[in-house]
Amino acid sequence: MSEFDERIKSFQKSRDYVRDFFVFGFKSRNDFNEKSSRTYDNERRRLESWLGDYVRKDYVKKDSAEKDRVEKDCVKKGNKGAKKEKVANISLDIDSNMLDTNPLFKVYKAKSFTDNDIVLHFMILSLLQHSDEGEGFTAEEITEFLNEKYGKVFEQQTVRRKCNAYLQEGLLASRKSGNKLKYYCDLSLYEAIKNIQGLADALKLFQFTDSLGIAASELLDCMDEENDVFRIKHSFFVFTLDDEVLLKIFHAINNKQQVELNIKSVKNKTERKEWMVPLKIYVSSRSGRRYVCGFIERTKRFYCERLDGIYEVKELGEFSDFDKMLEALNRNEPNAWGVSFNNNGTAHIVKLSMTIKVEEPHEHYIVERIEREKRGGKLSKTADGLYLYEALVFDANEMVPWLRTFIGRIVDLKCSEKSIEYRFKRDLDYMYELYDIQ
Repeated sequence: MSEFDERIKSFQKSRDYVRDFFVFGFKSRNDFNEKSSRTYDNERRRLESWLGDYVRKDYVKKDSAEKDRVEKDCVKKGNKGAKKEKVANISLDIDSNMLDTNPLFKVYKAKSFTDNDIVLHFMILSLLQHSDEGEGFTAEEITEFLNEKYGKVFEQQTVRRKCNAYLQEGLLASRKSGNKLKYYCDLSLYEAIKNIQGLADALKLFQFTDSLGIAASELLDCMDEENDVFRIKHSFFVFTLDDEVLLKIFHAINNKQQVELNIKSVKNKTERKEWMVPLKIYVSSRSGRRYVCGFIERTKRFYCERLDGIYEVKELGEFSDFDKMLEALNRNEPNAWGVSFNNNGTAHIVKLSMTIKVEEPHEHYIVERIEREKRGGKLSKTADGLYLYEALVFDANEMVPWLRTFIGRIVDLKCSEKSIEYRFKRDLDYMYELYDIQ
């Protein structure tokens, strides 16, 4: 039987478990259909180990439906003396005002390793750090040295593989000596970072940003620094789980590449692929959710995809019309209310107008709010206490939640896409029915 191990090799696996257990709602054993109950216990224990200081457990009695199911199962198995058990509801209890760092950074820093990994890590770095600067050793020389000094026999290929892994991670540098590759420690960047005045404070703040804050956290670890300066009142810390995907998309945008996105639906777990030329990243100021906006050549349209639904990004090569598409996106942005560039109607652009009543001068803050939130729309005063808001948008469906906030003040609402008017009035009728309003 395999023993429990809190380390994990694949970050994508860690990302899925953290999101399924804590971000999108904690899974009970019955909800965990991917693998066995033992796997469920192991994964829950691993996450509790990573995030132990922030995990809250509330023990409650099983609800009646769960009790009936358990009792039926017990009757089938011939066990009539079923116990009434308690269930642990587990959630994250985090006050962002008190955070000195993002607790989910621990997910990035948990890695699997073998006994040989541990031994080689310290032995190789000890050898190279104490050698003459820039001298370096070949994999063969390192293998012989470990055998002579420590009495440890490793295969040369194992040592070379470990050195190449550290080379890729930036822990080691290399240079050519004839036809041989020599590895050495290059501490110049580390020393430069430590000597930059004020850098530590900048990193302490940067780690709270929505994008790639893990980089600042890793540098702070290298500098043996902890955040004792900043606290962030509103931090969307859960979206750090998408930073690995975000970094790959940034790389594709920088190189004007077309990409293949492997997407898994957050709601129903269905998988699909999309071919996109990524152009920009949009971030919601209300929820912190991030979207990649790009051009879909197949449909000849702009399209936005949620980053938390993307689990793999593959670059397909340079897209020749990248600059042309970026210019087109910039022209279209003023007509995008949110992240949708499409609608279900026949018209490409939808016109919406809303007349609201304002008790002047006491409610002038309503007018100020519309001016602040109009997103390219136009607001004009038509009479005393009456204001007309007009907007040309791609998808008016995205406006409906915002329009609802003016219920009670709306005198008239018109939209060239009639389904929007129908939806708004239908929702009002449903609300009247719920609250028994005549």
